[in-house]
Amino acid sequence: MDRLAVVIPTLNAAATLPGTLEAVLAAPADPVETVVVDGGSRDATPELARAAGCRVVAAPRGRGGQLAAGAGATDAPWLLFLHADTRLQAGWRRAAVAFAARPANAERAGVFRLRFDDPSPAARRVEWLAERRGRWLGLPYGDQGLLISRAFYDSLGGFRPIPIMEDVDMVRRIGRRGLVTLPCDALTSPARYRGMGYGPRMAWNLVCLGSYFLGVPPRLVAKLYG
Repeated sequence: MDRLAVVIPTLNAAATLPGTLEAVLAAPADPVETVVVDGGSRDATPELARAAGCRVVAAPRGRGGQLAAGAGATDAPWLLFLHADTRLQAGWRRAAVAFAARPANAERAGVFRLRFDDPSPAARRVEWLAERRGRWLGLPYGDQGLLISRAFYDSLGGFRPIPIMEDVDMVRRIGRRGLVTLPCDALTSPARYRGMGYGPRMAWNLVCLGSYFLGVPPRLVAKLYG
């Protein structure tokens, strides 16, 4: 695989970032460039990232803009966009290398299988629904990661500087046929779901998604999302 850069947007992520970085940095035999794009954290996030050997870039708060800034801070030919509370599981590097090796994937993007760090049946149901959403509608979310070639990313215009739904905006431009689910899990924090409850959180996510599709500005959707 050509050089890979992992881009991680952060905001007060000191509690989860170390686990995310450990999974990224421990897996490959060859070095992975890791770019942490901080949106103004008031905790130790930037210091933790630097201590782990990451490049830290400052950008205005807003995940879309942070992701775009991270992509612009590296010239790596492959990019992996990853949330700061998502831990890639064993085999992620092998799956990424296999994906990049196929010429047909030069204009496709890979996502990982969503898994919550929660043993409850409710978490399994949400994972099942997320898998169907991705397969049938072509709408995987950002907590599944996004592996994409630099050339394809640039041809799509990159991430747009919007505060929310930047992942939906991107995968809609990629298109359902251009998305491939990689044979590896992305273990994600269930904090938002536990706080509201899995059922209510899923319903509220659908309200936010529907509002975005109906043309509500992302800044107002972000306020709805909470």
